[in-house]
Amino acid sequence: MMPSVASGRCSMLPLQLVVVLQLMPDLLQQHGRYAFNIIFNILNKSSLNAFPCPWFISASQLIASGLFMVGLWVTRLQPTPKVDRQFLVALLPVALFHTIGHVSACVSFSHVAVSFAHIVKSAEPVFSVILSGPILGQIYPWYVWASLLPIVGGCSLSAMKEVSFSWAGFNNAMVSNLGMVLRNIYSKKSLNDYKHIDGINLFGLISIVSLIFCIPAAIFVESHMWSTAWQTAVYKLGTTQFYQLLGLSGMFYHLYNQASYMVLDQGVSPVTFSVGNTMKRVAVVVSSVMFFKNPVSLLNWAGSGVAILGTYLYSVATDKAKAQAKKKAM
Repeated sequence: MMPSVASGRCSMLPLQLVVVLQLMPDLLQQHGRYAFNIIFNILNKSSLNAFPCPWFISASQLIASGLFMVGLWVTRLQPTPKVDRQFLVALLPVALFHTIGHVSACVSFSHVAVSFAHIVKSAEPVFSVILSGPILGQIYPWYVWASLLPIVGGCSLSAMKEVSFSWAGFNNAMVSNLGMVLRNIYSKKSLNDYKHIDGINLFGLISIVSLIFCIPAAIFVESHMWSTAWQTAVYKLGTTQFYQLLGLSGMFYHLYNQASYMVLDQGVSPVTFSVGNTMKRVAVVVSSVMFFKNPVSLLNWAGSGVAILGTYLYSVATDKAKAQAKKKAM
């Protein structure tokens, strides 16, 4: 019997995949939009344990997302977006920062536990508040800044006793935060005139254009590892199971992002969406700990709880600030 995935080595992965997929209908029924995110994080970490090449996996997930969208456009299940050269030029910096955020997150997951990486990634609002001022000229009231304190404190507490801690994992999670925040900021700055493109199409186009940056960088940084890592993964898992793992990882990468954009397009209130995002992070952290059986100390749990609570308080604080700004503008 091979060792567990939780140990960072390959395991009885096909059996675990079967368990996850068998649970999918129940997850969808009970947890709605959290399900795809939970399953993606389990598949993504399992892929990295089997094939520790995060640049390759990041690129393959972007390719899967692009192919998924092309399929929707060809079958007319999703309206084909009307784009021009000017739009594609405006999309380039957004796609660049998306690539940085996505690849850095994948590299982080390859070094540390999924639960810890997500706690570090809960610090994303800190970068958002700091960078929105100089780039967008947006000024936040004191209570928004105050809401960042539990996020910083919780991440610090969680890192103190994290068994899987590594600076590579921590630093790449922080770089991912920076990339995703800059993606969001430049989406507002560069794509404000293209509101006719809905969220689902926008994410698909971002994934496709991101490949311009991701594939050459992946080849340059990591291609020397691919042959040996591929042979090792195929030897331990079998060709069919390995292909299934990579394919499912890419499919659920797209599905969880598409589900998020679909929720936004349905006009859910900001507070409801903030609560949902907070609960989604809780669900991902708890489910990953249960699945991979990572050792978690009491201090880890306390820090995680404080950081996640901070992300919710930040969401409520920013919604309040936006409401007050609208009142002043009237």
